[in-house]
Amino acid sequence: MATLSPELDRQTRDHHGPLSAIDTSDAMIYAADAWRPMFARLRAEAPVHFQPDSPFGGFWSVSRHADIQAVEARPDIFSSDMKYGGITVLDQVGEINRPQFIAADRPYHGEQRRVIAPAFGPSEMAKMAEAIRLRTAQLLDTLPIGEEFNWVERVSIPLTTDMLAILFDFPWADRHLLTFWSDIAGDIEAALNPETAAQTVQHGRDMLAYFDRLFAERKALPPTTDLISMMVHSESMGNMPDQERIGNLILLIVGGNDTTRNTMSGAVAAFDRYQDQWQKLIADPGKVAGAVPEIIRWQTPLAHMRRTCVADSEIAGQPVKKGDKIVMWYLSGNRDESVFPDAERLDIERPNARRHLAFGFGVHRCVGARLAELQIQILLEEMLKRQMTVRITGTPVHVVQCFVHGYSDLPATIERH
Repeated sequence: MATLSPELDRQTRDHHGPLSAIDTSDAMIYAADAWRPMFARLRAEAPVHFQPDSPFGGFWSVSRHADIQAVEARPDIFSSDMKYGGITVLDQVGEINRPQFIAADRPYHGEQRRVIAPAFGPSEMAKMAEAIRLRTAQLLDTLPIGEEFNWVERVSIPLTTDMLAILFDFPWADRHLLTFWSDIAGDIEAALNPETAAQTVQHGRDMLAYFDRLFAERKALPPTTDLISMMVHSESMGNMPDQERIGNLILLIVGGNDTTRNTMSGAVAAFDRYQDQWQKLIADPGKVAGAVPEIIRWQTPLAHMRRTCVADSEIAGQPVKKGDKIVMWYLSGNRDESVFPDAERLDIERPNARRHLAFGFGVHRCVGARLAELQIQILLEEMLKRQMTVRITGTPVHVVQCFVHGYSDLPATIERH
């Protein structure tokens, strides 16, 4: 497990030290799972906090639920556009400037989003549910009982990768590449090192070359409902420049893979910690659908999103200037006690769990939110059918990242209840 420096460990654990020393972009805080005290202090003392000197440059941290929503509700002032640096604390410039519809403002954002949205509509979700349930059942039936294994590798990764391959109608034998590309694209820290940054750029080119072959094949065929076909047969996405094709592919891969994967891992970690909540589901499996938003809130698989001020403005009374980088910490907003009482606790009957910010808010709310919920719901339902209770048997290993909030290793065993 990752460890913090002695000074940072002291500040995050006992809440002391100058506010100016807090750098919310320090990946080691998340690797050590030590972010909670830091954000609790910021919400209380400095909900709009400026960090002038980080590896990513200066930025404002917004940590309260209401303030995050206020920023997201004003896309005319707080821009997502890649020309200003994009949607992460990392300024995506040069060869890593890869335009994508989530990192665009109106009307361009809406035009491209409408191309993809039908793949996640109610009728398509109904069709996908059967495939998701079949794959989930088959995988769970391969798991050992009473024997330790890595839940991330055996469950979370294959379930989400397989679903993404179905969405793309991706060559099944090569679907592991989707996991690889997702891991590369979500690791914004790699851009801070020239060697790993160059590797990231090359992997993006390799991914584009692979997908371009698929694009050519689908363009020669009549339109279908897979994401590649939808893109190549649309007016707004059918002839995108190279960097934009890479950007939108990364968006769909990370959005469809990393986020659901880490919530599937977070779900079993949470239920192991709060075993009374799993007992409630055992007693009444009908509560599963209502539990899913609370699980997503508790895990929050993307720690932050970023905006850029395009005009002088203010957030909760704090002046911010044109050009300033605004980082909205979803992880903190979802622990805001003024919205979610006893926020650290998993409560599957929490009445306002759907107010979570894990999918964003406003025009940029995640287009694939319902699919993510469906995958998690089916996983829990199939586990309950098989009387599976997961116990965490070792120390979880968290990814060393400040954007993706997840796990690389989650030692677990299964017992029958």
